[in-house]
Formats: sequence, C-alpha cells, structure tokens
Amino acid sequence: MESLPDLNMQKSAVLEALITHLDSELAGLLRGARASFAAATDPDSKAENKYDTRTLEASYVARGQAQRVAEVQEARHSFLQLRDLPVGPTVKLGSLITLDMGSHQDHYFLSPAEGGIEVIVEGQEIMAITPASPLGSQLMGLSIGERVKLPSGVSAQLITLL
Repeated sequence: MESLPDLNMQKSAVLEALITHLDSELAGLLRGARASFAAATDPDSKAENKYDTRTLEASYVARGQAQRVAEVQEARHSFLQLRDLPVGPTVKLGSLITLDMGSHQDHYFLSPAEGGIEVIVEGQEIMAITPASPLGSQLMGLSIGERVKLPSGVSAQLITLL
C-alpha cells in the first residue's frame, strides 16, 4: 500500500485535473459568450421585419452563456477551497474514494459542483460526483470497509478514502 503522503499527492493531482478541466471549459464559454454578446448587440443584426427574432435569440444565448460562465467560475472557486481540507475517517466533500465491485474498482471524487466530470490521473479514471447525486448521497458519512448499493443495484465496498 502507498504511504499517506503519496496518496495525498494523488488527491491533489485529481483536484488539479478537475480545476484544469474547469479552466478549459471556462475559456471556451468566455469565447462563446463574447461572440454571443457581439451578435446580440451588432447593429447589423436588427430585425428586418416583425417576424425576425435574430436579435432576441442572440440575447437569450448571450444571457445563457453568461449564466454558465458564472456557474463554472463559482464551481472553480469551490474546488479551490477543497485544496487544504484534511482527510477524515468518513466520506465528506473533497473525498477521493475507491469502490470495489468485486470484478473491478471505480474511483470517485466527492465534489461541490460539476458532477459528471471525468479526469484521468496516473492512468486511473476518476469521476466527480456531488452529494446531491444518488451515489454521492449514499456515500456521505461512510467509512472504509462499509458497503453501498449502487443505483444499478450492484453492491460495492468502500476500500480507500483520501
């Protein structure tokens, strides 16, 4: 088994990979938001008749993209706050866990937001899940060795907790 400092470095690498993923998404969203804003405010996109809704549609897109930018920025801030959380005896926000299903193992990071992001760290796929997800809510408060029933009906055992 690896020593605790190595495990914490792995958790740090997972957190950094998730933040890098959010940074990449944010960069794309900002480019899209700028383009949408430009289209919504371009004088050449004025309605040509009462049925022309290009400007209105562009403003809806711009507003939606601006909202998503704010969500990703908030999520990134939440991830940054997890950097210095200590490892505890039970699953909590910021925990990196491994579940053993018998035939294989799955790795999860209990994240404050943006559940569903998958990152590869040291050759291992790690999925971010939130406490609001069905699996995340079942994992909260569990300790190593305890079992959880997955949404698929399969039983899994918590074997690592960082």
